[in-house]
Amino acid sequence: MANFLDQLGDILFLDIETASLTEKFEDLAPRLQDEWTKKEKIIQSDHGKIEPGALYFDKAGIYAEFGQVICVGVGYFQWKKKDKKLVFRSKVFADPDERELLLSLNTLLGKKKWILCAHNGKEFDFPFLCRRMLVQGVELPEPLQIAGKKPWELRHLDTLELWKFGDYKHYTRLELLAAVFGIPTSKDDLDGSQVNTTFHLEKDINRIKKYCQKDVEVTARVYLAMHPQLDEMEIELVHLEDSPKDHKD
Repeated sequence: MANFLDQLGDILFLDIETASLTEKFEDLAPRLQDEWTKKEKIIQSDHGKIEPGALYFDKAGIYAEFGQVICVGVGYFQWKKKDKKLVFRSKVFADPDERELLLSLNTLLGKKKWILCAHNGKEFDFPFLCRRMLVQGVELPEPLQIAGKKPWELRHLDTLELWKFGDYKHYTRLELLAAVFGIPTSKDDLDGSQVNTTFHLEKDINRIKKYCQKDVEVTARVYLAMHPQLDEMEIELVHLEDSPKDHKD
């Protein structure tokens, strides 16, 4: 187990929160408006006939071409052998300028050979970050350089994939896994469906940051729960100082 605990420190747990590029569909660049109406025709099957742009506010944030990264939560474990205790150190990056946010994250990801871990990260967090970095002219850090690599060369973990055990039709929300393993919820104040409203209308990035940080902690605890030998281990949470730039009116 000692070897596993040492390797645990190489895993960077990650969660991103995203929002639509603009508050209003009408504020989107004309070319992107045209592309969104085409996208909307594909996703509107359950909504009947709607006005162009009607789904933009609620749906655009999950598409990297029409959304933006508004904060990124990260965290890692540190094994204190003397105290026989795990310390989980976490931090949330937030900046009203998406490019600056991504540059800060880029610096962190370039500091060591991290293994990245997120819930549904392979389908959402990792590709979304890659796409937005390219849009913003940010060089992809080594852990996110996917092109040309074989699957076994990628240092990516996904708690959703781990829970599937090869059952590719099976989707499980992070909140459900938290409930199954008796882990405190991260949805006690906010959930993903409320992020766009909280960001654009309420201008409350601090509330989103707290939610993002909790999601990172839940993801890390779920990962540990999949290793039963660590069930009884004491975990100390340490929140590192927030990034200095926050979203303002």
